[in-house]
Amino acid sequence: MRCPSCGSLDTQVKDSRPTEDSAVIRRRRVCLSCNFRFTTFERVQLRELTVIKRNGRRVPFDRDKLMRSVQIALRKRSIEPERIEQEVSKIVRELESLGENEVTSETIGETVMEHLRQIDDVAYVRFASVYRNFREAKDFQAALDELSDDGKPVPAARK
Repeated sequence: MRCPSCGSLDTQVKDSRPTEDSAVIRRRRVCLSCNFRFTTFERVQLRELTVIKRNGRRVPFDRDKLMRSVQIALRKRSIEPERIEQEVSKIVRELESLGENEVTSETIGETVMEHLRQIDDVAYVRFASVYRNFREAKDFQAALDELSDDGKPVPAARK
């Protein structure tokens, strides 16, 4: 592992421990050249995913981009950062377990919305508004209607 301070490849692991959900290994490292200490995280990757964008372009899947999108949707909501990390890991595992190396951006968007819907209604509507490119107030109402289990409009208390 290259030292982020001096760039040396001569680093040593000082401590390793799993995260709470045991999906990631946290490693404390020290650079033997400059004594800089840093942390790395190691996670299982079942396969290399490629995202097929709406315009047909193919780009490598970026977990950090997914994390940023979910964090933006959940901004100023009372959701613990650990919970966000767990949900993003679940989304990635779900996408990897589809059995394909290529996944459409639509599949990713719908998967994220399913997870956000279970976590927080406001985050779900926020993400849907960007993902589905809402243009009018009625688009928001349609998303709110989706939140009700029976398809009837959401009661005023939930809006």
